[in-house]
Amino acid sequence: MLLAIFFAWIFSWSVMITKFRMVRFARRQSERFKAFFHRDRQPLRLFETGVRFDGSPLYRIYNAGVSELCFQMLGSTEVDETFRARVSESGKITPAQMRSVTAAMERAVGESALALESGMNVLTMAVSGAPFLGLLGTVWGVMDAFGGIAAAGNANLAAMAPGVSGALITTVTGLLVAIPAMFGYNFLVASIRSVIVECDNFAAELASEIEHRYVEH
Repeated sequence: MLLAIFFAWIFSWSVMITKFRMVRFARRQSERFKAFFHRDRQPLRLFETGVRFDGSPLYRIYNAGVSELCFQMLGSTEVDETFRARVSESGKITPAQMRSVTAAMERAVGESALALESGMNVLTMAVSGAPFLGLLGTVWGVMDAFGGIAAAGNANLAAMAPGVSGALITTVTGLLVAIPAMFGYNFLVASIRSVIVECDNFAAELASEIEHRYVEH
């Protein structure tokens, strides 16, 4: 039982550390991307330069939306020396084509949310399962202790205390796994939720920019 709890402790801490780093890196990359994007509010300028912000959910949404926009406008997502001229010569897209651009960004938002939330079920299992594993180990240990006492025919406190004390170790160990996992899970859920809200807001902002510049109403 202690071995199962030990493995739960390893997995929960590995997931927490990995997700902490992932969310922090995503935030940092998104801040860099937003600074670059808002420096020049031309939606296609960043796509034209080819600068990438890997790990940023906002860049993933931007790349999906602008790639679909270029496909709808030019029939291709290729960027070469004639890209700016082709964009200036092409006509605006229709509202129906804009819906395809919006759908591409919505898919990117969903994919980013799934990527951020992946692995969180390990923490939920650690929070809910580790105490029960510990309790099961304690009950099992107490049963063994009473069974040994009954077989020995010696029911004094000195004989009972070592067995009961040893049985309680699994409960303590289970709580030591579940309590940090609970705090880590709550912190990560709040952080991931804020990133997803930021993704939704940016998708709406980008859709508004594209509709204002490239949609023929």
